[in-house]
Amino acid sequence: MQVTHAWYYSRRLQRDMQLITYGSKGYPFLVFPTQDGKAGQWEDFGMIEVLRPFIENGAVRLYCIDSVDQESWSDTNGDKSRRAQVQEAYFQSVCEDVVPRIDGKRRPVATGCSMGANHSVNTFLRRPDLFGGCLALSGVYDTNVFFGDWMDKTLYDNAPLAYLRGMPKNHPYVKLYQKSQIVVCVGQGAWEDEGVRTTRDLETQLVRLGVPAWIDYWGSDVNHDWPWWKKQVVYFLPFMLEALQ
Repeated sequence: MQVTHAWYYSRRLQRDMQLITYGSKGYPFLVFPTQDGKAGQWEDFGMIEVLRPFIENGAVRLYCIDSVDQESWSDTNGDKSRRAQVQEAYFQSVCEDVVPRIDGKRRPVATGCSMGANHSVNTFLRRPDLFGGCLALSGVYDTNVFFGDWMDKTLYDNAPLAYLRGMPKNHPYVKLYQKSQIVVCVGQGAWEDEGVRTTRDLETQLVRLGVPAWIDYWGSDVNHDWPWWKKQVVYFLPFMLEALQ
């Protein structure tokens, strides 16, 4: 397996960020880590190993990036406006600094688990012109858990449930959503209550907009943890790759 480590400077974030690429060809997937994670996290927790067959046979190429969640979502005692601005800067940096480094022949799929699922859904929904879909596992798609009832325009732009509720059916992005591949999965076991709640709300809004999506609720034994995410990513990936051809 070809593994490439690279660094890039983010003008938006004013720092160096890491990008690790696994594979040399295949459909591009942009991987967001879980909360506070770094680019090497999927390798550290065994996700790269379970995906090795897909990578080595040239089916997928993974682009794994750092998060800055410690300064945005996780800094619950920090200034909320500044935290929202950091998240917005992160989103803009992904679009401006990371996407140009990805194979430009096909729109990448955004993917991640837990907070990474939040990032993948938000990034895809905000820029369906750049991304061909999302594979989101165990995400929470509103901001209440991290920001309470507080909201400003910047946070609104990073709150999928908020801006989807306000999106009219004739919004130009809706047609792009309808042509994309959307897979959202959540277990119903330990630590998944908020994920189930917000996934159902996300499903309601996608149905309202007429956007086809595979929203899958796994059983009460399926916990918010890596062993299940490994099973889920291997399960969904073949279906996504077939649809993306």
